[in-house]
Amino acid sequence: MRKEVRFSGFGGQGIILAGVILGKAISLYGGKNAVQTQSYGPEARGGASKSEVVISEEEIDFPKVILPDVLISMSQPAFDKYGEEIKENATILIDKDLVSVPEEYESKNKVYKIPFTEIANKEIGLGIVANIVMLGSLTKILDVDPEIVKKALLESVPKGTEKKNTLAFEKGYDYIQ
Repeated sequence: MRKEVRFSGFGGQGIILAGVILGKAISLYGGKNAVQTQSYGPEARGGASKSEVVISEEEIDFPKVILPDVLISMSQPAFDKYGEEIKENATILIDKDLVSVPEEYESKNKVYKIPFTEIANKEIGLGIVANIVMLGSLTKILDVDPEIVKKALLESVPKGTEKKNTLAFEKGYDYIQ
């Protein structure tokens, strides 16, 4: 079993942090192997960025995502840049207010349109936790134990932000029915 996850967005959205948290949760607390890699444009903040996580019960012999099973996109330029090649019948999560998906993607894949940024702004009062809202939804979709992701989350966010990040995670998790 090898599952490949590609997070994409623009620099400053916490795309890389979300990948690091998922990889840490799976590898340290989930009993599976995980490798996380990342890349972003030279402009960093504002440019397209991606974070990839490979999850496997077996040893991971190649650390890069070849064709993602799951694509997360939190900006249109990132979707346009990183969303072209995905597996057949992939799962796609998008911030519905920031990304639109071509119709052919919707007919061939499972697409979740979730208002990550709106939830972060309106329900948490802090837009910068949209990545953690997204991570909560992703955790539910991947059927990963939320407790291991919360544990990795609390170890990875700045001190003093634990309550807002936990709330953001739970809002995203509960959004998926």
